[in-house]
Amino acid sequence: MKELRDIKESIDSKALQSVDTKYDLVLPGLTEDVVREISKLKKEPDWMLDIRLKSLEIFQKSRDPRFGPSIDEIDYDKVLAYAKPGAKKSVDWDDVPDEIKEAFDRLGIPEAERKVLAGVEAQFDSEVIYSHVKKMLSKLGVIFTDMESAVKEYPDIVRKHFLKLIPPNDHKFAALHGALWSGGSFLYVPKGVEVPLPLQSFFMVNTPSVGQFEHTIIILEEGAKATYIEGCTAPQYGVHNLHAGVVEVYVGKNAHLKYITIQNWSKSVFNMESKRAVVEDDGVMEWISASFGSYKSMVYPSVILKGKSSSSNILSITLVGKDQHIDSGTKVYHIGAGTKSTVVSKGISMGGGWSTFRALVRVSKGAKNSRSTVECDSIMLDDESRSDTIPVIEVQESNSDFGHEARVGRISDEEIFYLMSRGFTEFEAKALIIRGIMEPVIEELPLEYTVELNRLISMELESSLG
Repeated sequence: MKELRDIKESIDSKALQSVDTKYDLVLPGLTEDVVREISKLKKEPDWMLDIRLKSLEIFQKSRDPRFGPSIDEIDYDKVLAYAKPGAKKSVDWDDVPDEIKEAFDRLGIPEAERKVLAGVEAQFDSEVIYSHVKKMLSKLGVIFTDMESAVKEYPDIVRKHFLKLIPPNDHKFAALHGALWSGGSFLYVPKGVEVPLPLQSFFMVNTPSVGQFEHTIIILEEGAKATYIEGCTAPQYGVHNLHAGVVEVYVGKNAHLKYITIQNWSKSVFNMESKRAVVEDDGVMEWISASFGSYKSMVYPSVILKGKSSSSNILSITLVGKDQHIDSGTKVYHIGAGTKSTVVSKGISMGGGWSTFRALVRVSKGAKNSRSTVECDSIMLDDESRSDTIPVIEVQESNSDFGHEARVGRISDEEIFYLMSRGFTEFEAKALIIRGIMEPVIEELPLEYTVELNRLISMELESSLG
């Protein structure tokens, strides 16, 4: 591997000032040598290297999306493909090095762990450096580990599911992910097992110019039930970071997964994450997300309602401020008969930010008695901000029931005046209304996360309205 001094000319000099030399850094750029080096460092089996090389070939032939925010500023030749902190994985928080512990301290991981939540996976740049799973879960047959360990310890399961829901030829960033993926979580819940407490993963980008490409696979067998929470963050840098993670979820018959995301990427991050779930008979999939950060985002969690009477519930809120463009939404595919879906989106734009919501609901022939409701509320707090709603409903089965409702506007002067007449300042009045809009997501979170989410809301409001 090249030493840090050998790549100084390839990376913005400002970024290098804060790169910790304790990191192993793969050369920037997307070449076969870089991909092979990553696979070699991880001591991967040949079949995984083959996936990486095929993905790289697809990426090199792919082009940027023809919709959404401009991503011309991404310079793939300067993206650090892999950054490994100088720390070994640990099963005890006390063994984690102080500089990494302090970084995660800002996320509240120690507090959550002390409150005996079920398990934690923490990823610092490209590697999972802290892992803790309760013995109770192991006794239940639950597997919760980092993806690198899963590749080696459960190769048959991983190979069967890896990049099957989101193949490399799905889009450019899926191919990029397939070539450079590193880190992520693997969760397997056996038949009939209900995980009693939430499982958590935290992802942090802490090195300028580094790309983070974590891969998460969640498998719930028949009758299983679990809640999974991921938190994402990155400090502010003078150069751009790229996040292109992939999440693949398999919900078995009569199983139920609630997947919660709290995303607080800094305004130097391009967030190009892909998430997709497939649900079997009578299964339930819930996506719940709160997005506060990133420079530009293109994220569209999707659900394939394959089994009869399967259902999905998708709830998201976005808070977009100055210099941000978050292009988000969801996709739901009704394939099985009697399937149901609900999509609720709450978007808030302020300080000149731009929020775009896209919804695709597709009903296949034979998906009789299917139902779907899509609701989108977007609010702008000033004349400079922008909010767009782009719904698409494709119905190939006449025996179905679908509806869409969208509202776009500003907080009324009457509401602000009423609250100010009760003693609130204008800032407090706007903040109170915004918190009310976000309440549907906040009430879905465990107590520890409501505190963190409220803190993030306050920080965003102060930076844009204060």
